[in-house]
Amino acid sequence: YYFFLCGGWVEARNSRGNVGLVPEDYIEVKNTLIICFVFDFTSLYRALDEIGTFSLFSSVYSFDEEWDDDSDDGKSTVGYGGSQMEEGGTMQRGGGHSTMKISLNKFPGFSKTPNPEVYLLTKSIAKGNDKLPIYAGEVGPVWLYPQIQLDCVVADPKKGSKMYGLKSYIEYQITPNTTNRPVNHRYKHFDWLYERLVEKFACALPIPCLPDKQVTGRFEEEFIQMRMERLQGWMSRMCRHPVISNSDVFQLFLNYRDEKEWKLGKRKTEKDEIVGVKIFSTIDPELPELDPGQVEQKYEMYSQFTRSMDNSVKELLAVGHLHWKRCTGPLQKEYRQIGKAFQNLSSVFNTSAYPSRKLDATGKTYEEIAELVAGQPKKDLHFLMETNNEYKGLLGCFPDTVAVHKAAIDKVKEADHLVTMNKVSQQDKHIMEKNLSTMSYALQAEMNHFHSNRIYDYNRLMQFYLEEQVKFYETIAEKLKKALGQYTTI
Repeated sequence: YYFFLCGGWVEARNSRGNVGLVPEDYIEVKNTLIICFVFDFTSLYRALDEIGTFSLFSSVYSFDEEWDDDSDDGKSTVGYGGSQMEEGGTMQRGGGHSTMKISLNKFPGFSKTPNPEVYLLTKSIAKGNDKLPIYAGEVGPVWLYPQIQLDCVVADPKKGSKMYGLKSYIEYQITPNTTNRPVNHRYKHFDWLYERLVEKFACALPIPCLPDKQVTGRFEEEFIQMRMERLQGWMSRMCRHPVISNSDVFQLFLNYRDEKEWKLGKRKTEKDEIVGVKIFSTIDPELPELDPGQVEQKYEMYSQFTRSMDNSVKELLAVGHLHWKRCTGPLQKEYRQIGKAFQNLSSVFNTSAYPSRKLDATGKTYEEIAELVAGQPKKDLHFLMETNNEYKGLLGCFPDTVAVHKAAIDKVKEADHLVTMNKVSQQDKHIMEKNLSTMSYALQAEMNHFHSNRIYDYNRLMQFYLEEQVKFYETIAEKLKKALGQYTTI
């Protein structure tokens, strides 16, 4: 079949079933049904989504690459004044106008818990560079951390286009500290990286989602800056993880030299077979084996902790959202009304003994305070909300990750019954228990990594937030002192 699009391009399927876009001149049209689309691409997305064929169309453009999608799932959000509250006090980023939502992330979470049996009965572990060691640290089991901490800078967003200008996108420059050589990536490349990381590591490591996608307003300067800031936060978190930062796919993303190396690396990564629960087969804890009872105890402790912190983070986001709205709404209005009242009062005090300028100046002081109140959330609360949004996303990944461990614990509990039914041998049962111990050490190492990061993040965040709050109230105090200085004791 053929779908003729504007710009001289045709969507076609070849004899092998591959679908992609090819130049119109390359097609010889015989007796066939031709469907012409004459509307814009936003309308095309909407129409295809409504009839349930967007997933087919999203895979086209070329036979080697997926559809160049830079559209975004959700609404434009800059700040939190226009955010919407979901049930349970959680916050949904949203803008001021409605847009069509299209879910393009292929791995927002597991559709079902992966079967741990694939790993539990594995007898061999990976060797060499594929091995992920776990050591006994001061706080318990820990991953092997690199001597030099990887970091990168996401900067210099530029707008590009293709398909005769019909397809526009934003490209970001990413510069790692290990090479200081910048590479360029579009949002769809970040999305590809996210999918690969989830596919490979999500059974063992929580992989937070990327910043929200959106359809409209994505080329506005304010949105581009906000997205870049959030991509920077996501990349920094990935760089700080010793397993992710050292993985082949992440190193490819940061260090490819040319388009050929990028495409070859992508194909190699997409053929990786060590994915899902098989990632545990690469983990090598140099620690004594845990019995299943100890494993279950650790699981229950971490499961309870992540639920508790998730609730606390959501509560802080809800309170912060309401405070932001109050600062830019009722509170700002109240200070303006106070200022206006003082200025109106000044008109009846216009005498030589008590000139009106004093009250008028006081009124203007309160108007200035009103503007300070409205602008302060962008200076301090914004960063508090952004960090908590990151942790909300990160904590939201833990239920899927710990569910894999719960399923493994249940399987091992069934081992005695399976032995009596001759479905597994005593040796297989021991292998299952040993592998369950390895899974537990991976969870412990990951939780210790999470704890060290949250202590660092929140300590730095609260220092910054309180410093900005002190500056804010000191500025208000100085303005009030200046207004007070105009009045003498009678």
